[in-house]
Amino acid sequence: MPDPAIAPLPRALMEPRWRAVAETADQIRGESTLIEVLAQAPELLAWYYDGFYAEVFFKGRVERRVKEVLRLSLSTIHGCAFCNKGNTKSALDAGVTPAQIDAIGDLSSPHFDDRDRAVMRLAAEMALPNMQGECTPELQAELRRFFDEAEIVELAMVAAVLTGMAKMLFVFDLVSREATCPIGPRASR
Repeated sequence: MPDPAIAPLPRALMEPRWRAVAETADQIRGESTLIEVLAQAPELLAWYYDGFYAEVFFKGRVERRVKEVLRLSLSTIHGCAFCNKGNTKSALDAGVTPAQIDAIGDLSSPHFDDRDRAVMRLAAEMALPNMQGECTPELQAELRRFFDEAEIVELAMVAAVLTGMAKMLFVFDLVSREATCPIGPRASR
């Protein structure tokens, strides 16, 4: 379980909306520390849910299923147990198949088409462990086979926000991690 470096807001002090979100996180992901901590700044939590997720991730130019492949690729690379629980459910809801979920990140898997492979390559370049990440001319050409410039901007921004959030989640110990997480747990206090 997380040992947050920022104090969680007690549920009794949360706005009813965020209390309900925390309860849903407990049910789906088995923990809600992230929500409890972000509830300290409800305007930022609202931006994350309403601005980023509601307006960009679940809407936007790029089909949601594609963004789910991107998000699950990133959370798998990042080793975020909290994220993977919810992202797997959301990916299934968006049409990603169980076989694709099992093979996420495997560019040689026959379960993916070339568009999914391009998105997984982008995720690998944007992920936390890849400090030399680069959108090479080859990756640019591959992405342009399937997406226009505005869609590539959207995918890059989604990956950037998710990767930045992952860094915050791990640095401040707000979520459970898998053994593959590139950022180790905080030292004991």
